[in-house]
Amino acid sequence: MRAIVVTRSGGPEVLEPAERPEPEPGPGEVLIDVAAAGVNFIDVYYRTGRYPQELPYTPGVEAAGTVAAVGDGVREFSAGDRVAWANVQGGYAEKAVVPADKVVPVPDGVGLDDAAASLLQGMTAHYLTRSTYPVQEGDTVLVHAAAGGMGLLLTQAVKALGGRVLATASTPEKEKLAKDAGADVTMGYEGFTDRVRELTGGEGVAVVYDGVGAPTFDGSLASLRRRGTLALYGAAGGAVPPFDPQRLNAAGSVYLTRPSLVHFIERREELLERAADVYGWVDSGDVKVHVGHRYDLAGAGTAHTDLEARRSTGKLLLIP
Repeated sequence: MRAIVVTRSGGPEVLEPAERPEPEPGPGEVLIDVAAAGVNFIDVYYRTGRYPQELPYTPGVEAAGTVAAVGDGVREFSAGDRVAWANVQGGYAEKAVVPADKVVPVPDGVGLDDAAASLLQGMTAHYLTRSTYPVQEGDTVLVHAAAGGMGLLLTQAVKALGGRVLATASTPEKEKLAKDAGADVTMGYEGFTDRVRELTGGEGVAVVYDGVGAPTFDGSLASLRRRGTLALYGAAGGAVPPFDPQRLNAAGSVYLTRPSLVHFIERREELLERAADVYGWVDSGDVKVHVGHRYDLAGAGTAHTDLEARRSTGKLLLIP
């Protein structure tokens, strides 16, 4: 089978196509014919070595496909089932072996491309808006990078809860995408804090959902209302340097959290619940998945380049 194999940390050039032996599922595992794999910033973190990963490995922590075979002891799935997974490496391949307890069913009404494009970021939007800071009707929320795959889902998740979304994006074209997804007000990054204060009568927002990191951190902190929450769920623009916690007091006794999806789907029941909610949103049309581009496996490096250069909108997919 064809797969992307990373043998060293580095730039997009380390995403090398290779022929690998077809895997077989062991006890408690599922063999999946991969239909589509999501391309996420966490894949970049693993590729560059920011997140440690034993080498060599096949990247891709989100994908969807059809069960080809199951290992001993697997009762929940059988050959032919449509499934998806997140937070397990191996999606950048024609076939992948995944622990059965990390796999979720895909409803009949959700296509496999949409299933791969929505699971990881959809569950992230779910925990951010339902658990990290539960959005209340009438809350004003700031969403950064609102035209990306994550930002578009976050915007829709906030709107579904009755929130008001202020959204940042880097170009007018991206602002339009965010607006089409439901953002109430869109803006560029330059001077966004002043604009947020103006739009909230000087009060600030209840929560900032910030996946950008260093370039937006100071402005995000300054955009919060008293006792507001800064949910720093990623660092696509670079890691935030160490800072004095006294700044949280000075900003109005605000809260800072650095959450991660893995801690919100530790129990299988919670994984299944969040995945079912996300696919329910997609199936009902309450959330629309925007796939910005599809690449074949050999285009994995190009996909990473486009993602890091901010040339993309919506979700990027690899199609084996």
